[in-house]
Amino acid sequence: MYNGLDVLRPLLPKNQAGGKCKVVIGVVQGDTHDIGKNLVKIMLESAGYEMVDLGRDVPVEKFVSAVKDEGARVLGLSTLMSTSMKNMKKIIDLLVREGIRDQVYVVVGGAPVSSSFAAKIGADGYSANATDAVRLVNRLTAKAQARCR
Repeated sequence: MYNGLDVLRPLLPKNQAGGKCKVVIGVVQGDTHDIGKNLVKIMLESAGYEMVDLGRDVPVEKFVSAVKDEGARVLGLSTLMSTSMKNMKKIIDLLVREGIRDQVYVVVGGAPVSSSFAAKIGADGYSANATDAVRLVNRLTAKAQARCR
């Protein structure tokens, strides 16, 4: 799969307009499955977003630090395992405690995740696939684009 992504990446069209918001993305702590996250990353890059990929099995605190350090306007959280879904909520709770929750859109995805789960934990949106993730991030950031440049 990874070799296929390496072949595909240079062939994807880039949004020449660029200038879109910075997105921090990663797989939450307790999960090492990152193919879905990598697909979302490639699609968002192709749509003109600047991506900061934290990788997989990322500690809660690292997501929040990256949002602060990078000035990200979007935080993408992924998991394939139901046992690590709780860490998505912990990340959002820490964003609130750090006083920066209102500065970043939080989007979640992964096989066990749903729109009702996203609403329950206070995320701004949920996507079931990479194409819909781009639509979701575009919709959420449409009004904020002037702040992203």
